Amino acid sequence: MNCLRKIWCRTFQGVFYLALPLLPYRDPKRFNAITRIPEILKKNNKSRVLIVTDQGLVKAGLLQQLENVLQKEGIAYTVYSDTVPNPTIDNVEAARQQYLDFGAEALIALGGGSSMDCAKAAGARIVKPNQSIPEMKGILRVHKRLPLLIAIPTTAGTGSETTLAAVITDSRVHHKYPINDFPLIPHYAILDWHLTTGLPKHITATTGMDALTHAVEAYIGRSTTKQTRLMAETATKLINRYLYRAYENGNDGEARQYMLRAAFCAGLAFSKSYVGYVHAVAHSLGGKYGTPHGLANAVLLPIVLKAYGSAVYPKLARLARRANVITENLSDEETAKRFIAWIEEMNAKMNIPTKIADIREEDIPQMAAHADAEGNPLYPVPVLMDRKELEHLYRLAM
Repeated sequence: MNCLRKIWCRTFQGVFYLALPLLPYRDPKRFNAITRIPEILKKNNKSRVLIVTDQGLVKAGLLQQLENVLQKEGIAYTVYSDTVPNPTIDNVEAARQQYLDFGAEALIALGGGSSMDCAKAAGARIVKPNQSIPEMKGILRVHKRLPLLIAIPTTAGTGSETTLAAVITDSRVHHKYPINDFPLIPHYAILDWHLTTGLPKHITATTGMDALTHAVEAYIGRSTTKQTRLMAETATKLINRYLYRAYENGNDGEARQYMLRAAFCAGLAFSKSYVGYVHAVAHSLGGKYGTPHGLANAVLLPIVLKAYGSAVYPKLARLARRANVITENLSDEETAKRFIAWIEEMNAKMNIPTKIADIREEDIPQMAAHADAEGNPLYPVPVLMDRKELEHLYRLAM
């Protein structure tokens, strides 16, 4: 990246960092059981809701559990269940229209990051009917308070139940639009571990590594705070202790509960300290090929950390030590390298591939341009990279 652009990126990031204490961040109110939802709705004088979910959760019976809770308390609801992985503008518009047709007063997102992102974007379109999804991309483009939003994660990874971000795909041009604004933060997060016990192993693995990516990228960036560092350290410690247990035994309640906690902490960390080029590249892969976000992050995380080189050694080493991943008394460089090796070992133990087979050479320049536009100047990465430098990351992941 040329010198003038580096100055612009670092100046933008520095101003944003100085403004952090003044920005309207808020943490969602947290509950541990879906049986608390009627109480929340009644407290907020809401009696008609739209549930945003996907067909997989319908077939798994998780939607029925939520429906039983609402029916018992006489709360009227309608269900939008056609959310796809990497939710599309069409999903958002269909959910918005169903909300309006039903006369709903609140949104419940049941699922992984896809359902939560769809619900967030639908909420934004409900309050901003004259502003399209492409017009909302970037930062601080929503402005208006969303309808009451309750997020119920059924995976332990995305952290979307805590964040101000939604990522929506334009299926016509195969491009993802990251939307970032404070009104997108859910008002309530329901961390009910019982809803995660039936996850397939590969989803447990990739969503868990997604949470780790959030923690690591938040920690090594240049916009950390005491709180976000603590949240990232807590998340990493819990992932080290409980992810493989949850992968090996899906009914391990303790592991499931603590993995939800890890994802929540990692989400809080990156909401304020942001992510980096792992996410920028992963989003472009999801937009182009539909690559699951957690899978892309898991594959890319060690690749990008190695590409950053010595710039990340001190922070990675500190994270590794404070999370008790590396306990030996080693240098920062050796500790950081051991930490990256631990990530690769975790991927291997959970049968996550080391490469992404879909990547085609002819697509790389366009995807790298999208990643460049997403990451620069917003993401406070340890090492700045332009489009040409980002192209190298795709080739390492081919």
